[in-house]
Amino acid sequence: MPPRNSQRRQQILEALAQMLEANPGSRITTAGLARQVGVSEAALYRHFPSKSKMFEGLIEFIEETLFSRINIIINEERTAALRCEKMLVLLLAFTERNPGITRILTGDALAGETERLHTRVAQLFDRFETQLKQVIREAEMREGLRPVIPLPAAANLLMATAEGRISQYVRSGFKRPPTADWSVQWEQLMRGFFREAISQPIPGQNRPGQATSFAG
Repeated sequence: MPPRNSQRRQQILEALAQMLEANPGSRITTAGLARQVGVSEAALYRHFPSKSKMFEGLIEFIEETLFSRINIIINEERTAALRCEKMLVLLLAFTERNPGITRILTGDALAGETERLHTRVAQLFDRFETQLKQVIREAEMREGLRPVIPLPAAANLLMATAEGRISQYVRSGFKRPPTADWSVQWEQLMRGFFREAISQPIPGQNRPGQATSFAG
């Protein structure tokens, strides 16, 4: 029995991710992808109208994976520091396990592709940073803590550190795992990151342990 449409679409996306991993620095062609899947190029286009749509499918997978788990982290963890740590470990571990897809996040795999894809990736990172900013902002209300530098700069510091490790991973040909030594680096990042806020938590509201859920 031939694969159903959804199964074939999944097979195409998995093959694209595998090719991105196996051919770092190389541009993927639809002819090569069709050979990898074992179908004709015409068959590829029956499932995806363009290669851009294939890349968009992988970006959607990244978004769904990361932001669904971020909501779980926010509901489970008690403090801003733990929430930020788990969120960034999630991002770093995801990229480490999916090196081909990570080439999309760094833009390496998108050279020569439509600007819409670059914009979509930028929006993904902006959304992640916004989540970090929200967690750090809530620390003042929940824990009586605020960052020692302005909130936007504090969130960007964490985001830029993670992005730098992801870029090193791709640039090294996937030889420098983004999670390597992260725990000691995180400890250093958190040293002096927060200070006591002037305002204190409101008794009975949003205490550590009470989950605050918000959309990704």
